[in-house]
Amino acid sequence: MQPFSFATTAQILCESGSAVRLAELCRERGAHRVLLVTDPGITRFGLLDEVLPGFVADGLTVAVYDRVQADPPEAIVLEAVELARALGAELIVGFGGGSSMDVAKLVALLAHPDCRQGLAEIYGVGNARGRRLPLLQVPTTAGTGSEVTPIAIVTTGETSKMGVVSPLLLPDLALLDADLTLGLPAAVTAATGIDAMVHAIEAYTSKVKKNPLSDLLAREALHLLAGNLDAVILDGHNREARQAMLLGACLAGQAFANAPVAAVHALAYPLGGHFHIPHGLSNALVLPHVLGFNAEVAAPLYAELAPLVLGHKLRPGSDTSLTEQLIVELADFSARSGLPTRLREAGVPQDMLDKLASDAMLQQRLLVNNPREVNERDALAIYQAAY
Repeated sequence: MQPFSFATTAQILCESGSAVRLAELCRERGAHRVLLVTDPGITRFGLLDEVLPGFVADGLTVAVYDRVQADPPEAIVLEAVELARALGAELIVGFGGGSSMDVAKLVALLAHPDCRQGLAEIYGVGNARGRRLPLLQVPTTAGTGSEVTPIAIVTTGETSKMGVVSPLLLPDLALLDADLTLGLPAAVTAATGIDAMVHAIEAYTSKVKKNPLSDLLAREALHLLAGNLDAVILDGHNREARQAMLLGACLAGQAFANAPVAAVHALAYPLGGHFHIPHGLSNALVLPHVLGFNAEVAAPLYAELAPLVLGHKLRPGSDTSLTEQLIVELADFSARSGLPTRLREAGVPQDMLDKLASDAMLQQRLLVNNPREVNERDALAIYQAAY
């Protein structure tokens, strides 16, 4: 066994209906002034309606910043930081999808009274210093796992993104409440669920930091996600299946936070950057083709995961056969969920494939984790196969 380290969120609360106790959880941490970071859809669909009254009842001051957008630009982060400072916030809550939780992480760090760094100074791995404000994360989709990862992604240009990676970004509490996900549309449910499965698969095959703990988490995550995704797409109000999906996404997040993701994400990022394709769908579009490329070296590991995804549908066979069955089943998740399955169906023009391949090569932070080396020619071939 090679040496490894493992870090994660200090506490996880996995309980349907627990979001109504959010104010109480903030008060228990000594906070009187709280900034809640979210997006316009959360307020528009009333997901805070049963949460905010608790702050009034507990005598806490709460401000809501609800301008987070997908692939949040630097300006959004800085605006939320200024609001936190003006409020004198003592605790930050991220409430929503991965973008809201990522912004909340950075606000907790940059709005701390002792912070002497600007956003541009903390990009990269391990560049953040000092302390952060207490941070609670409440995911409203079962996908990103951001509630248990030390990573925040920011859009820094028209098509470029940068990441902040630091253990300081690991929150104090992740609150998993299925009630917050009951109204999600099937397409969003499918895309975020597949995103979480990608996290588990890539963590399990991560070349550099794969370890026994990440393996255990990845396997259980994949079991929960694959076993419940069809159920929540068929019936979005299946509370038990929704709770299982949230836990699966969380466990997958814990896995890839310690055994990082690889080429699926590296090739997905340019799709989001250029065409604003949602991250989960970007992953789903390239997933079968990256796995097919990796199978030359990763088939034994994919074969170990195949039973978790296929269940009773699995046919006995060689590692190659099991890997092929896994790839077909993962592609079929997208098809039967009504998601686009080809790049052309998602609005990607064929003459952009060369540019996408070139941009994917900028994601060396991720590509070094891939079980098989990927060069620009390989990336182009994968995009062509996905087109």
